[in-house]
Amino acid sequence: MFTSFSTALSGLKANTTAIDVMGNNLANLNTTGFKTSDVTFEDLMSESLSNGPGAAQIGFGVSTPSTLLNFSQGAIQSTGGALDAAIQGDGFFVDQSASGTIGYTRNGTFQVNSNGQLSTTTGQLVQGWSATNGTVNTNAPTGPITVPVGSLAAAQATQTTSVDLNLDASATTGATNGTFSTSVQVYDSLGISHVATFAFTKTATANQWNYSASIPATDTTAPSTPVTGTLTFDTNGNLTSPAAGAAQPVIAATGLVDGAAALNITWNLYNGTTPRITQFAQTSATSAVAQNGVPAANLVSIGIANGGQIFAKYSSGQQTVVGQIAMASIRNPESLIAVGNSNFEVSALTAAPTIGLPGTGGRGTVVAGSVESSNADIAKEFTDLIVYQRGYEANAKVITAVDQLSQATINLKQ
Repeated sequence: MFTSFSTALSGLKANTTAIDVMGNNLANLNTTGFKTSDVTFEDLMSESLSNGPGAAQIGFGVSTPSTLLNFSQGAIQSTGGALDAAIQGDGFFVDQSASGTIGYTRNGTFQVNSNGQLSTTTGQLVQGWSATNGTVNTNAPTGPITVPVGSLAAAQATQTTSVDLNLDASATTGATNGTFSTSVQVYDSLGISHVATFAFTKTATANQWNYSASIPATDTTAPSTPVTGTLTFDTNGNLTSPAAGAAQPVIAATGLVDGAAALNITWNLYNGTTPRITQFAQTSATSAVAQNGVPAANLVSIGIANGGQIFAKYSSGQQTVVGQIAMASIRNPESLIAVGNSNFEVSALTAAPTIGLPGTGGRGTVVAGSVESSNADIAKEFTDLIVYQRGYEANAKVITAVDQLSQATINLKQ
């Protein structure tokens, strides 16, 4: 009978542990990236009262419960934060502490530290790949991701330009509608802008216009020779000469007064094989212009895109890839050790993590501007809490009953 004390005490201890686990789950209902723990009870070896067949066995109670991390998907909550990211599916973000310890987390609330490195809110450095000249080499080893905080984007000289326009098919030589011009703002190697002017004049030949394209003479130390030529259209108003496969006109400007390198700008008359210039009986007009040069620009913001790419946006409107977040895949994540701050570390039982791009090798995808909420279910946690509370009360009742029986036994001697 007296073993019932220890049996019931083991039940009290086990249910106390379970209640502690449920309390921790409930305390982290609103913790980003938190993963709950599930409690598993196991009985202790029983005592056989005799050696005969069908011998009675009496258990010694319950062992200390084991807990397993539950990595079920938490709800994806949109935040709109430029550096927030959530994982949809399996996998972990990889981070590194100041001591060099590698950790794994589902908490994608990131920030940029004072050294311009992407980090967690508690200071661990997010692992991935930094870009070189806008290119990310994901075959290289992972490391901290450095973003160009406070930097300037270098100017890029214009190399190609285009104008989409229509020339009036009803125009006549010498008439007002027989001439038309438009312009495009281009940039040199120092990021200084120049105006490239495109002039068109109707010839006496049907379906034919002369063109001239140039940079202003005042922008060069010596007048640059405009690029000239003739545009020929077919009876349906489509450009036929120069042909799509022919060499395109090049606007050249040497000896720029601002000291920049010479400009050599290819004027693309076609979008693939589709002419950008047409000739229909409508007023001559420009519908679109384009060029690929940019001035020097200040960094405006850093943001994470879907898939884990990190972009830098500049005041010129240019966006450049500056990094890529890595993800880890772990075959048995329940063996990880929770070390706080929604971070986990490998244990002796954990399979070797494999690092790669999101969306590959069984890894989940990265959802930008969102975070993963805790996977704690308040209804389930409260239900389990009630069950463990009743278990505790039942074991306490056993102790009370055994105590009363003990007192009755002692009183038999009196």
